[in-house]
Amino acid sequence: SYTSVKLGAYAPVRNAIGAGPDAGIGMKFLAGALTGGFGSILGNPFDVLKTLAQTNTTGAGLGSLVGDLYRDQGIGGFYRGVEVNIMRACVLNATKMGVYDATKGLVTEQTGWGRKDVKTSFTAAFVAGFFMTVTVSPWDMIRTKLMNQPTDKKLYDGFADCAAKTVKEGGVLSLWRGFIPIWARFAPQATLQLLTIEVIYNQMGYSGI
Repeated sequence: SYTSVKLGAYAPVRNAIGAGPDAGIGMKFLAGALTGGFGSILGNPFDVLKTLAQTNTTGAGLGSLVGDLYRDQGIGGFYRGVEVNIMRACVLNATKMGVYDATKGLVTEQTGWGRKDVKTSFTAAFVAGFFMTVTVSPWDMIRTKLMNQPTDKKLYDGFADCAAKTVKEGGVLSLWRGFIPIWARFAPQATLQLLTIEVIYNQMGYSGI
């Protein structure tokens, strides 16, 4: 799945590009961006369908929504918003994995806890959840608007047009509308995901993050 690619591939990719635990945060961000971008390409059709299903007011079933989208826009319809989805995924995963990885090192230095200590992982994951919200909220806003367009017409001519219209209508801070609820979702989600992937890595004999 999208998330398994983003999380599971991070450590192997990080190590492959030479961004191990002692590398700079920039390399960790790069590793996170690479895995996030690739995962978003795989998951984009499902994101489009999820958004259509959640905002559907006609009572049509998922099969009808898929048929209408394919009829009106072809295969390309399932990849509408893919540009912003890739950019969002790169920013999200780079922030989550990069901040988590770097914070683990900082916590280890300041407290003496081991990198595999659950207290280290929990603290680093919570910090990562906050910074994820800061960097990803604008992308979520724009992505949702692009994917939520009617199947038979386009309201926006891509990412830049959608961002410009959003800022024009509500100001720059409107890009961070719903910050607290998003953080309330990201913080526990990131913590559970990152703690889980650490357990999986350890159980399978791989080096942790």
